[in-house]
Amino acid sequence: MSPMLLGGFLGGVLGAGLLIVVLRLPFLRKPTVDERISPYLRDLGAPDVFVGVIDSRSPFYAILRLFGPSLRSAALRLERILGGANTIRRRLQRAGLDRSVEEFRIEQLLWGAIGFGAGIVISVVAVAVGLGDPVALLVFCLVLGITALLGRDTYLTAQVRRRERRLLAELPTVAELLALSVAAGEGPAAALDRVARSSRGELANELKRVLAETRAGETLVRALDALADRTGLLALSRFADGLAVALERGTPLADVLRAQAGDIREAGRRELIESGARREVAMMVPVIFLVLPVTIAFAFYPGAVGIRLIAG
Repeated sequence: MSPMLLGGFLGGVLGAGLLIVVLRLPFLRKPTVDERISPYLRDLGAPDVFVGVIDSRSPFYAILRLFGPSLRSAALRLERILGGANTIRRRLQRAGLDRSVEEFRIEQLLWGAIGFGAGIVISVVAVAVGLGDPVALLVFCLVLGITALLGRDTYLTAQVRRRERRLLAELPTVAELLALSVAAGEGPAAALDRVARSSRGELANELKRVLAETRAGETLVRALDALADRTGLLALSRFADGLAVALERGTPLADVLRAQAGDIREAGRRELIESGARREVAMMVPVIFLVLPVTIAFAFYPGAVGIRLIAG
């Protein structure tokens, strides 16, 4: 790498840093309306993101306090660019994460900053050994940062799928436990309380939330409807709807729960068979493109060598 290109790259980085410092000077930055009235509404505002879970003696506490407003502003800009706040809020609920859209956007920014920082480290090493063009390395850093930023969204989707699999795995057992409790003479609320206290897992936590909503004054039917809307799973929606209908119409609840548990287990078996069929088709790819060519090569290579010797 020529000294001119290296000097231009370092000068551009220095100029960008000085520009950021100048633009953030207090007398050049006009405060927004939110910043002017936030000191008077401190008790009514949203809690500081990530600050409440970090000890004040930690060095990261000061960093978050220092860059918290900038992170919120950047998260707001990112939300305006990407959009989909309602979809993100829905997926956070389905993943069981007690976070706001703003916190999720800040996490995306932090992931992007980590990716961009990793790209800078790789670029510095490449420049030190004399490899790569500065412009190409800068593009590489930007691509790595954007990939990491979007990777947080992909990871949220994976979190949703993992939690849904856990809920579906726990649902038949919970339904049978509720059926046993109801058949023993307990009421629906008491049966839900007993199962929630004696069980562990995602569905038990959801049942605890349903009971907390009923204790706060909500009816059990509406709390179950909220459970169905919150999870978004078809099987769990049928389970909650069946409970609600049984409570409203006086249907024998134990029979309904046993039937639902059987239906859920049968649906799980069908899904397992379908998954096995898909995996069987996918297993043909390495067999055809890897194992079969090697087998053919081993079968025909001795013959080809023998023909060559005879011909020679």
